[in-house]
Amino acid sequence: MCGIVGAVAQRNITPILLEGLKRLEYRGYDSCGIALHTNGELQRSRSTARVAELEKQIEQSGLSGYTGIAHTRWATHGVPSTDNAHPHFSRGRIALVHNGIIENHDELRAELQGLGYVFESQTDTEVIAHLVDHLYQGDLFETLQQAVKRLHGAYAIAVFCRDEPHRVVGARQGSPLIVGVGQGENFLASDAMAIAGTTDQIIYLEEGDVVDLQLQRCWIVDANGQAVQREVRTVHAHTGAADLGPYRHYMQKEIFEQPRAIGDTLEGVTGIMPELFGDKAYGIFKKIDSLLILACGTSYYAGLTAKYWIESIAKIPVQVEVASEYRYRDSVPNPNSLVVTISQSGETADTLAALKHARSLGMEHTLTICNVSTSAMVRECELAYITRAGVEVGVASTKAFTTQLAALFLLTLALAQSKGRITEQQESDHLKAMRHLPVAISAVLALEPQIIAWSEDFARYENALFLGRGMHYPIALEGALKLKEISYIHAEAYPAGELKHGPLALVTKEMPVVTVAPKDSLLEKLKSNMQEVRARGGELYVFADADSNIISSEGVHVIRLPENYGQLSPILHTVALQLLAYHTALARGTDVDKPRNLAKSVTVE
Repeated sequence: MCGIVGAVAQRNITPILLEGLKRLEYRGYDSCGIALHTNGELQRSRSTARVAELEKQIEQSGLSGYTGIAHTRWATHGVPSTDNAHPHFSRGRIALVHNGIIENHDELRAELQGLGYVFESQTDTEVIAHLVDHLYQGDLFETLQQAVKRLHGAYAIAVFCRDEPHRVVGARQGSPLIVGVGQGENFLASDAMAIAGTTDQIIYLEEGDVVDLQLQRCWIVDANGQAVQREVRTVHAHTGAADLGPYRHYMQKEIFEQPRAIGDTLEGVTGIMPELFGDKAYGIFKKIDSLLILACGTSYYAGLTAKYWIESIAKIPVQVEVASEYRYRDSVPNPNSLVVTISQSGETADTLAALKHARSLGMEHTLTICNVSTSAMVRECELAYITRAGVEVGVASTKAFTTQLAALFLLTLALAQSKGRITEQQESDHLKAMRHLPVAISAVLALEPQIIAWSEDFARYENALFLGRGMHYPIALEGALKLKEISYIHAEAYPAGELKHGPLALVTKEMPVVTVAPKDSLLEKLKSNMQEVRARGGELYVFADADSNIISSEGVHVIRLPENYGQLSPILHTVALQLLAYHTALARGTDVDKPRNLAKSVTVE
């Protein structure tokens, strides 16, 4: 959730560290800071404002140096404040930044206080800084190897010492950390994008690795302290999001990029074949008899939608689990199940941990749907499909979600083909529909003026219900999540048939009910549920298909999507709900791209 950048060079690295922080802003943060080795001393600047404000502070102070670290923090231990912002110092000798959570920090804090260390923050990170200082005997690399043995939890650490200029040391356990290899200079970062443009030579550290960066040296030991060689890869990371152009926010821009993103995700798909997911896919798909989907948040809703598709078309049973819950309960493993993880970043801590747990139970067949080809998730799974949404800056996921759905529909067809449960004509029809998606989505985007009119009225509400049936129920869940994330309106979603089992008690004229109403086999049932809402004075806001015969009337507001899109209808209705959430938030004046308390990439449990 946080961002790390570190560097050791023969030039002033302040601009590199600041640019790295700017590129990591999309992850979400509530404070930021930088520390440098300057004139034989440690100096730092920290802020609870944006990176741009930190940059102004540094310009005014003239802070510069050849060795340093920088950080954006999303608060876990301790409120957002300057004292809690990273980097943390210990006795003017150690400077340290950290992503993750140290579970035994209370025990270590008490021990270090007993040794005379005074704590200036509420963070678990300051514990690591003081521990490193306590253990330090003149070699920072050896010291960090000793220190991490005392830590329980997840961490990515970057640290440097006043007494060892031109040296930065890092460690990784359960939180991403990469090395950037340069000419006479080296870098650390939590994301390759942070150092794109500075170097494209990247080393992905593995679990338990500790790395020593000097001007001409990059030395890595594994969790057992053994020297190891990690592959240096050429990674052409995005250097950041493009200009906003005519859009007011990145979220709006990314909503309107969805035709392109889905087109890119499907580029090169000339036919349905298991090999789209990897060379081993055909053999694995033939063997498996079920799927276990693991994901969090929006990706979890993508998995719920895929369950309807896979069970309907491929006739394979699917279990969808919230990744953060899965490994903490007793489950019944099936070695013939395909474990599918879904993650935008490929670094989602809960999903990675759930994947490892599933493998520990004997489920070795793994596949990931992911937007980052170099991520930990892709490296951990034997099969993968890389979506091509591009960098998504807005915290509330839009194009990442719809490209996940497109990839999952491809997976559905590939599984159905491998099991002999789909005809060539059906394959052809589905593929034709997928290729038409960019055009169909563009037609939904053209409804923006009508949705803006809704949002101006919708913005006055403080609560909302979302209803859907069948495969559109997960889309109602996603719509409610989008609304609450960025407008701060309390929103819940239910299968429409559940209204009578409790939620109907909440319906009044002050409780708008957003209804996803495609023309399908459940439409007449859904109309009955809508009548239940109207009978209680509720206001209905209905996204209907062009031919669903739902008429606007008093208390019933209807926007018609341009076409009925069958099995792929959830993708089109998603886009309409995204626009409603965006424009409602805009009308309420919230920080759309950086909603309060949220981070883009959740890399802590």
